[in-house]
Amino acid sequence: MMTGNNRRDQLKALFGTVENIPVPEQKPVEPVAQPLIGNEALKPRAASGAVKAMGLSLGGMSREIEDARRLKESLEGVERVVELDPALVETSFVEDRLSHAAGLDEDFENLVESIRQNGQQVPVLVRPHPEKPGHYQTAYGHRRLRAAQRIGKPVHAIVRELSDVQLVLAQGKENTERRDLSFIERAFFARNLVERGFERGLVQDALSIDKAEMTRFLQVAAAVPYPIVRAIGPAPKIGRPRWVRFAELLKSSEAQAAALNEITLEPFGIADSNTRFNRIFERLLKRVEPVVLAPRNAAPSVDKINTGAKKIALLDSSGGRQVLTFADHIPQGFAAFVSEELEALLARYNSRTNDK
Repeated sequence: MMTGNNRRDQLKALFGTVENIPVPEQKPVEPVAQPLIGNEALKPRAASGAVKAMGLSLGGMSREIEDARRLKESLEGVERVVELDPALVETSFVEDRLSHAAGLDEDFENLVESIRQNGQQVPVLVRPHPEKPGHYQTAYGHRRLRAAQRIGKPVHAIVRELSDVQLVLAQGKENTERRDLSFIERAFFARNLVERGFERGLVQDALSIDKAEMTRFLQVAAAVPYPIVRAIGPAPKIGRPRWVRFAELLKSSEAQAAALNEITLEPFGIADSNTRFNRIFERLLKRVEPVVLAPRNAAPSVDKINTGAKKIALLDSSGGRQVLTFADHIPQGFAAFVSEELEALLARYNSRTNDK
C-alpha cells in the first residue's frame, strides 16, 4: 500500500516541486475478527465502500506517478528545433560539395529567395563544436546555413551530440538520400574521409557504395589534381566512365599543364560546370595521337568524313583498329555529345542491318 509520503517523494523526484500537494491522511484499517461456526471460519465479507474508495484512490495515484514519469521521459527524448546565430555555426570538417567553391551553385539564389519569402522549412543538423565552446559544427544543411548567413537571419537547427563517425554517417546518408551529389563530388568526399583516417568500410556505409565503387572513387580522386577539380566544379552530367577516362588522360605532367592552361582561358571561366569539363576533356583528347599496331607493310586505310565542303573527321582503320579523329574546327562538346549517343547509334545500326 502506498502512503502519502511515498507519493510525495516520487513526484518530487520527478519534477522537484510538489511540496504543496495535499495528501489526505490515511488511518490504518483494523482487522475484523471472523466469527467461528462449527470450528470453520466464515468466508470473508466483501470490503466496505470506504475501503474500496481508498484502494481506487491509491491506484489512481500510482498511475498518475507512472504517467508523469513517462511524460518526462518523452519530453527529454524530443529533439527541438532551435534558432542559432549563423556566425556561430561552422561547416563540416569534411567537404562534400564543389559547386559553392567554384561559384557554380546555380540554384542557390533561388534557395535564398525561397527562405527570404517563406522561411526555412527544413532545419539543419549540427553538433556542439568539439573545440570551440558556444559554437556548432554542421553535419548537413550547408546550403541552408549559407542562405541564412546571406539573409542575416538565425538558422533553424537541431542540435545533437555526435561523434566524428556519427557526423560523417549523417552527412553521407543525407547526401545519398537526396541524390544530388555528382560522381566527382562523391569521389572527393570519399578521399577526404580516408585521408582523415576513417576506415574504408565506414566510408562505404556513409556513401552507400560497394567495395568496387569505392576503389573507382579513390582512383579517380587520386589521379585528378584538386585545383583542376575545383575549377571544373561538380559537373553533374558527367558520369563515372568519362571521369575515369579523364583521369587516364591526365597521367602526364604535360597533360596536367594543358588542363591548367585551359582553365585560364576566358571561355572556360564563363562556361557552366559540364562545359568546363568538356573543354579540358576534348583538349586532352586532341593531344593523344592514336598508336596503330599495323602489320608490317600493311597499307593504312584512312577515310575522310565530310559535311558539305568541310572535313569533320578522319576514320583510321589501320591494324584492325578504328580511330575517329575530329577536325579542329568542330565545336567544343561535339565529341562528348557523340560519345553519349553511341549506344543509340549502335541500336540504329543493328536495326538497319537486321532489316536487310
